[in-house]
Amino acid sequence: MIQIRHDRDEAVTIGTPGVVAASQSSTVSPVASPPQAAPAPAEEMIGAAEVRKDAAAGVAVEMQRERKIRKPRKFMFATGIECSYPIVGNGHRIDQMQSCGHYEMWEKDLELVHQMGIGFLRYGPPYYKMHLAPGKYDWAFFDKVAARMQELGIEPVIDLVHFGVPDWIGNFQNGDFPKYLAEYALAFAQRYPHIRYYTPVNEIYITAQFSGAFGWWNEQQRSDRAFVTALTNCCKATLMAQQAILSVRPDAIFIHSESTEYVHPGSPMMVKTARFLNERRFLSLDLIYNHAPCVDMYRYLMSNGMSEAEHDWFMSVDMRRYSIMGTDYYVTNEHIIQPDGTSIGAGDVYGYYVIAKQYYDRYKMPVMHTETNRIDAHSIEWLLKQWVNLLRLREDGVPVIGFTWYALTDQMDWDSALTRPRGHVNTLGLYDLKRHPRAVAKEYKRIIEEYGDLPLSGSELPILTA
Repeated sequence: MIQIRHDRDEAVTIGTPGVVAASQSSTVSPVASPPQAAPAPAEEMIGAAEVRKDAAAGVAVEMQRERKIRKPRKFMFATGIECSYPIVGNGHRIDQMQSCGHYEMWEKDLELVHQMGIGFLRYGPPYYKMHLAPGKYDWAFFDKVAARMQELGIEPVIDLVHFGVPDWIGNFQNGDFPKYLAEYALAFAQRYPHIRYYTPVNEIYITAQFSGAFGWWNEQQRSDRAFVTALTNCCKATLMAQQAILSVRPDAIFIHSESTEYVHPGSPMMVKTARFLNERRFLSLDLIYNHAPCVDMYRYLMSNGMSEAEHDWFMSVDMRRYSIMGTDYYVTNEHIIQPDGTSIGAGDVYGYYVIAKQYYDRYKMPVMHTETNRIDAHSIEWLLKQWVNLLRLREDGVPVIGFTWYALTDQMDWDSALTRPRGHVNTLGLYDLKRHPRAVAKEYKRIIEEYGDLPLSGSELPILTA
């Protein structure tokens, strides 16, 4: 049995599918052609006209430009609106924005973010409601939300996809999903050109795991092949969406929120299995960060439907310069695999410091702590533990540029990973569902106020400080 990670203390237990590399031929069609190189960052695209008027004026303008680029922005304190919308059971659509009252109380929610002094808000406009068909969109709800965010000075980090797709696309096994998301991303960026920060597909690894391997969401399949197909499609969709956005907003930044996992062996005989799973956890980021998977993972991908052409395409696309590695960490992210192949929750044996450092050492990317929480009884202790781990990482040279308590309000039914919707409230938010503050809100606000002048990072991150 596996004690489910995700973001909730009240974890559900369920059987873990086997990890078997089937020897079947590839069936997933490769992308027709590699995408064009992404546009240069904004700081490289400052108009030459500003520096050509005459020599003296040119020098002055260039100095101003350099000062603007090198001046660090402040640390990115964030929260989020819980916005998951997978299909579960017999075609039942979960919508956490509806369950948690956001559609009715969105103005109040934005006011609370503003009152907390939180500058960044992870926000997932409901993709399944907004992308009505190829080339057809409904912007009505988010038009109002986006305008109010601008008025309040809240910087959104847009989740284009958060665990689900529109009914007409079907699920993450659909090989056309990447091109449809790229189309939507382009239309979104054109309508909201002021928005700079995006998460194209939230938690790709978890999306593929819960939909293709565990059989809980969306396609509800239980195989390595379905897992690899969902993973491949989500990674393609991420990179293609980024290209589309960059064609409109050349200085866009992509924060790839991903679950940071670790599997501990429960006995000597499970060491090999644990090593395999601890390589498998990296697959989504390997593919979107142009990092060659190890030999075992390459064979696993090839044996379960990825073509060599697809693999080569991923290894030819390098968009890391526009990216922040989002690291989601909860008390349920570490697991112990037992001799019978089942697993149990391990708690925070290593903790955020060790596991985030493992991911940083692999990719050498700027890091943001993009999700964490615990139930109300443990929330303050957990917040402080995450915060001191983050500060230690920065002291040790890891460029951690932001922190997120997820989410603004309590959530519903995450104790069953959304698979048994019965209206059970998970007390994980800064505010309860009546929008009354929990104790953790006061503590988080204190941290924001006391660390308000914390620099973005001690590292050189020109695309982020432009």
